[in-house]
Amino acid sequence: MTETSAPGASEHATAEQVWEAMKDVIDPELGINVVDLGLVYGITVEEGNAVVDMTLTSAACPLTDLLEEQTFAALDPITESHRINWVWMPPWGMEKITEDGREQLRAIGFNL
Repeated sequence: MTETSAPGASEHATAEQVWEAMKDVIDPELGINVVDLGLVYGITVEEGNAVVDMTLTSAACPLTDLLEEQTFAALDPITESHRINWVWMPPWGMEKITEDGREQLRAIGFNL
């Protein structure tokens, strides 16, 4: 688990705001955000401290560091602190992709 703190975050973010901010975290291979790809399993926020339950398409994905950096950049301005709880069960599958994510994948040539 990786954690960072943002001193000076003035008001407590809601889970909804964190979900929205996570849409700024883009999978570098597909160019689609991690929320619409279904990689974010859950978000909890207590007193400005956010925990993002997130997975990857594979435990061997080499992009973990990049996604962590993007997550921290998205959440630093709105949370007191945040961390990613990497989750491997249940494993990610195509059924987790949102309809918006499916439309974006179709637009770049995937047949879903």
